[in-house]
Amino acid sequence: MNSTGRFIAMAIVTVLALVPYVYAQFPRVCATLEAIEAHQCCPFLSGNGSRCGEEEGRGSCVDIRIDDLPHGQQYVLVGIDDRERWPERFFNRSCVCNNNYGGFDCSGCKPGWQGENCSQQRPPVIRQNIMNMTQEEREIFLDVLDLSKSTPHPDYVVAQDHYRNLVAENATEPNFINITIYDLFVWVHYYSVRDTLLGPGQAYTAIDFSHEGPAFLTWHRMHLIGLENDLQVLSNDPAFALPYWDFAIGGSECDVCTDDILGGQNPNDPTLLGPNSRFADWEVVCLSLDWFNDNIKLCNGTFEGPIRRNPGGNIDRPAVQTLPATEDVINCLQVDEYDTFPYFSDSDNSFRNALEGYSETDGEFEIGVRTLHNLAHLFLNGTGGMTHASANDPIFVLLHTFTDAIFDEWMKRSNATVADFPEENAPIGHNLDFNMVPFFPPVTSRNMFVPSEQLGYSYAVQFPEASTAEQTSPFTWAMVGISAFVALNVVVGLLVWSIRYRSRKRYEDLSLVQDNNGIHYRA
Repeated sequence: MNSTGRFIAMAIVTVLALVPYVYAQFPRVCATLEAIEAHQCCPFLSGNGSRCGEEEGRGSCVDIRIDDLPHGQQYVLVGIDDRERWPERFFNRSCVCNNNYGGFDCSGCKPGWQGENCSQQRPPVIRQNIMNMTQEEREIFLDVLDLSKSTPHPDYVVAQDHYRNLVAENATEPNFINITIYDLFVWVHYYSVRDTLLGPGQAYTAIDFSHEGPAFLTWHRMHLIGLENDLQVLSNDPAFALPYWDFAIGGSECDVCTDDILGGQNPNDPTLLGPNSRFADWEVVCLSLDWFNDNIKLCNGTFEGPIRRNPGGNIDRPAVQTLPATEDVINCLQVDEYDTFPYFSDSDNSFRNALEGYSETDGEFEIGVRTLHNLAHLFLNGTGGMTHASANDPIFVLLHTFTDAIFDEWMKRSNATVADFPEENAPIGHNLDFNMVPFFPPVTSRNMFVPSEQLGYSYAVQFPEASTAEQTSPFTWAMVGISAFVALNVVVGLLVWSIRYRSRKRYEDLSLVQDNNGIHYRA
């Protein structure tokens, strides 16, 4: 039996101890007319216990808490988008689990916990560099990932229509559909970034619940945990972990873009994956954003063609033809503040914005710059560079685990706490206690803004420290700057005196010196 067949057999014949913790969009058991009309998703424990395991002491059915603190002005509509005040448009009551219990019916454990009563702390699974894995370890990961593309999700379904059309007239069931494990991962990302549907041919585009704001890192952390948990269930291996791709290697070569890892280039069409890659036959979903907008529809999982990828091949944008370098990560880790007002893609001296890639790696905002995470996506030059569809390319998973590893390292070096995360005035969906879209049961950035070990995983990675020169204290640099400024003024004063005293020297010469001192190198 091949490895894929082995995993199928394991999934079928084994009674799994693992259950999903939180994922999206909604549990199949709540995708009923009765549940939608009642606005309540409080299933019976494991299908035959009490609601939310209340009688068993595991949880209770309660009103969902909605964050009412003000958000930023990037989104100006009210009551139009079904993601506002998530998930109130669909459900206003759900299970809240006691202690370390977890899951939409409280039948499982929260990340990092195990045992019948979820009282035993589980050793963190180790996410490692895919290039450092043994061939057998790598094959196991890739086989499970490949299997997830064709395996229906055992517990969750998604809406395929606008919420106003979710329950058609005289319908007996809401308009939800089944979806595979990996395509759910793609759909969740698409749904968080899609435009607001206003009418045929109309859409409000200034909205994104998972990018360009403080929740960028916490949202993608939850996104990865959901997939990792699903793959642990699928493989029946609680120690299964997502690897990462260290994309900060510089140069124009994609080291993981080979047929035996994540797919090489097709010799007949370099924008396609090589025919010997297991991912060559994968088809993308949720690609046709304009069609969805024009027809007021949501992605329904229909296949829309192959994955496209041509690493470093964007001849129109030389700045995205090479990957980030190690120094970029070093610089980013030295940015002090997690995020700064206006908590958006134009934030200055923001670690989040630097890592997301909308500013220089040292945090200085510069219009048009694309670094780190953004640069890695754009370098892929294809499906992986399209925000709403990027998760279709399996390299997305490993790109974001490495991004999360950098985030985790910064948290540890900075001794970060939730006090570092904005509670209000961030873009809609990005406040500390906003229920992140479209995870269910609700989960917030507060839940994710903790060291990774508390969420059941850690990284086998050693980030380099800054050099001695780079670590020089701000005070030292300030003194150097003051001394240089004084010296410069003395020199300029002497020059001016000399010019006035000796002759009428041309202004252009002095101007040239000033221009040379002001050169900036930009992408």
